[in-house]
Amino acid sequence: MNYKAQNFKKPEESEDYKVASDYAIKSIEAIVKNAIVKGENKIIINTNLKLGLPMENINKIAGPFIEALAFETFQNVVDDADNKWNLINVEALERLNRADLLLQFKRKRKIETAVTAEVDVKATAEDFESSGKSPNITSYARIRSAYIENPDYLFVILSLKHKVYSTRNDQTGLMDGIMEVVKYNAYDIKYLSDADISYNPSLGTGQIQIRDIHYVSIEERTAWEFCQLLDKKYLASSKRDFKSWLTLAKQNGWIK
Repeated sequence: MNYKAQNFKKPEESEDYKVASDYAIKSIEAIVKNAIVKGENKIIINTNLKLGLPMENINKIAGPFIEALAFETFQNVVDDADNKWNLINVEALERLNRADLLLQFKRKRKIETAVTAEVDVKATAEDFESSGKSPNITSYARIRSAYIENPDYLFVILSLKHKVYSTRNDQTGLMDGIMEVVKYNAYDIKYLSDADISYNPSLGTGQIQIRDIHYVSIEERTAWEFCQLLDKKYLASSKRDFKSWLTLAKQNGWIK
C-alpha cells in the first residue's frame, strides 16, 4: 500500500470560488485600510508604569489586543447596514476553533448568496524584524479535513503589523501605551506557494506554518491540489510516515 494507491475523496470547489475568494480578500484589506485612514487603528493601554510598556516584550501580549481590534473594526462595518463591502456578519470564534473570526459578505453566487470566510488574525511587530515571522496557522488534520467537509471552505490569514510607543498622559501624569496597526495583508491559505508553507510535527497531528509571513507568494490551485500539498508536507517530515498518515486518513474520512 502507498499514498497514490488510495481511493481519495477529492473535493471540488464551485466554479466561482476564485471570484469569491478574491472578493473576500480585497474587501478585508480595504476595510483595514479604511480604519487606518480614519485613525481607527489604535489601542490605548493605560498603565501606572513610569517607563510605560515593556517594549522588548510587547510582542508577547500584542496578539489578543490586535485580534480584539480586528473584531471591532469589522463589527463597526457590520453596524452600517449600507456599508459598501456588503459585510453582513462578524463573529468572534471560540479559542479552539481553526480561526479567530468568521466574516460573511452578501454577494450573489451561482449557488449561494454569501461569501463566508474564516479569518486567522496574526499580529507582527513592525519594530522587531523576527516578531511573528513564522507563525503557526492551524493543525494539519483540521485544515485538511475542512476541505473534505466543505470544498468551498475559505480560510484567510490576516497579517496585521503594529507599532507600539508610549506617551505621557497630561491629566494623570502616567504613561499611555499606544498600539497602532500600520500595515496589513490578507491571504487565502489555499493559494500560498509551496515554498511558503511548512510543516511542524510538534503538537498533535502537526502545525501548518508560514515560513515568512512578511514575504508571501501566491499560486492558484484547486482544493484537491491543496489537500495533496498538505499531505506532501506531512509525509516529508522525518517524524511522520505513511502508516501514521493512513491512520489519520481513515479517522477523518479522507479516503473512501
